[in-house]
Amino acid sequence: MKNICLISTGGTIASKRNPDTGLLTAGLMTGKELAGKCDLPKDINLTVTSVFQIPSNRMDFHYLVELKEKIEEVFLDDKIDGIVITHGTDTLEETSYFLDLTINDKRPLVVTGSQRGPEDIGSDAFVNLRQSIILAASNTALDLCTLVLFNEKIFNAKYVEKVHSSNVDGFNSPGIGYLGLVDGEEVNFFQKSNKVEHYKIKEELPEIEIVKCSLGSSDIFIKYALQTNVQGIIIEGFGRGHIPPKLMDSVKHAIKEDVVIVITTCSHEGKVKEIYDFPGSLYDLKKSGVILGGDYNSKKARIKLAVLLSAKENTEGKFEI
Repeated sequence: MKNICLISTGGTIASKRNPDTGLLTAGLMTGKELAGKCDLPKDINLTVTSVFQIPSNRMDFHYLVELKEKIEEVFLDDKIDGIVITHGTDTLEETSYFLDLTINDKRPLVVTGSQRGPEDIGSDAFVNLRQSIILAASNTALDLCTLVLFNEKIFNAKYVEKVHSSNVDGFNSPGIGYLGLVDGEEVNFFQKSNKVEHYKIKEELPEIEIVKCSLGSSDIFIKYALQTNVQGIIIEGFGRGHIPPKLMDSVKHAIKEDVVIVITTCSHEGKVKEIYDFPGSLYDLKKSGVILGGDYNSKKARIKLAVLLSAKENTEGKFEI
């Protein structure tokens, strides 16, 4: 018998239709209601708890820490074999990566959600939850990173992205692919991550903001971020990690003010790399003290920088992992 804990946080997977508006209200269905419709295998014993019930557009750093602490509390019980988190899809990819960086336990931790509400025709709520519970109970999922389960596919938390706003096949890992599949009650891994890292946060997660570049972008958002006393800025640049040259003066000023800046690429595949030496190039940025963001997208880089700063870790080389 496997003992799995389901932690519910709300989201579309826990939504009900509002009879007044005809629209979904996220977080109204309890974890017990969801689990009761999953027809789980008889060798799985499920316990259910809720940490909060919110739409995931409300997720913030405070909620992330609260969820982390709840998971750590559940894992204090040696009888628990794995944990499943139900979560809204809007910020699921960021929450899962935060947990991947901060939860250090060999037992499976699986994050899932749904693109359609439980009362919708063709809902993916119950099948995603059922397969996530089966995955969390599998010995093949031991000692891995935090996993995301969607539409039968198993994803690495670092690379998973929401790639479609509504389709049930809405999550993927561009350029990387999925790690495996849950086919009925059978768990199959085709690849596994060989890069696992964990950090212990020591203080409140700092304010980190993202500045996205586009053709002719000005430095107005970097200047404003400095006025609000952010501790870090993620710049989402072009291609190999380039930005409009008119931003460079503000970038240099921010670094002099001890604001940590990481440069990432807007491309879904590939990493930032020094290829050119023109103004605003990655070479120019690195020379000015900007951290190279490797193959991280801007949202994942933001989560990682917040964790590193909170953990009092040196950021050098950490975005090459």
